[in-house]
Amino acid sequence: MLNIIMRLIMMILILFGITLIYDARIITKKFFGFGDQNEGSAGLKIIGFIIAIVGGIAMYFLCK
Repeated sequence: MLNIIMRLIMMILILFGITLIYDARIITKKFFGFGDQNEGSAGLKIIGFIIAIVGGIAMYFLCK
């Protein structure tokens, strides 16, 4: 049972990271008010990539 819960949590983490990668420009326009949107979207893409990688590695090692 714990294994299934851990898999679901890691899948949600991966999904959140991928959503940040693909919708970074939309999220930047909607929530942040600073002038340079390229820097904001690049930062969100990097954060999304790191979150997705951490979730994937954790799912690989913790849910065998």
